[in-house]
Amino acid sequence: MSTPQAAGRPIRVLVVEDDPVAAAAHALYVRRVAGFTVAGIAHTRGDASQFLKRTAVDLVLLDLYLPDGHGFQLVRSLRSAGHAVDVIAVTSARDLAVVREGVSLGVVQYVLKPFTFATLRDRLVRYAEFRAVVGEASGQEEVDRALAALRAPQPAVLPKGLSLDTLQSVTAAIRDAGPEGVSSGAAATSLGISRITARRYLEHLVHMGRAVRAPQYGQVGRPELRYRWLTRP
Repeated sequence: MSTPQAAGRPIRVLVVEDDPVAAAAHALYVRRVAGFTVAGIAHTRGDASQFLKRTAVDLVLLDLYLPDGHGFQLVRSLRSAGHAVDVIAVTSARDLAVVREGVSLGVVQYVLKPFTFATLRDRLVRYAEFRAVVGEASGQEEVDRALAALRAPQPAVLPKGLSLDTLQSVTAAIRDAGPEGVSSGAAATSLGISRITARRYLEHLVHMGRAVRAPQYGQVGRPELRYRWLTRP
């Protein structure tokens, strides 16, 4: 089973959210993630259903509590019509029975409100990695690896003085930097934190095996360390 580099047509997303402010924010988040584009925004279940009938979409970012019915009613109608569009549920509901219902309907991810850009970005990146896997699996291990791309890692206990929100922001910064990587100084400037703080988080990602560091030569003085995100195999 091969995993090609992300290329070609972007993943088309329909944002379904009844709150106009939240809908605009979610659409902005989607547009900030490389490889994704917003196909449209719908504020009701009916509007979403009509949009999907006339427009090709790959993924629905779906709020569950809509003014004209529950979001899962939309998913059921889509499945009954043979529509295989993928769905990421976005909601403040914490009832695990609702989560199980979403799984039974083929919902690929479940994101709790309120969430940061880094949280949604992580889910979208994982979804893109899952979609990118093509071909025939040679065995159980490759099937498991493909499915694992959709799952968020188990939360780890952070070292004293590190916060999850800042770690997510630093993770987004190093991922956005691509193969060129990012220096602690550049990360600090973009995130509004000190260089020492940025380096602590970057070194933590290296320690966890999620990033690598390498010196960049060619300038006067000591070489600058650059940190690069490690993509999953």
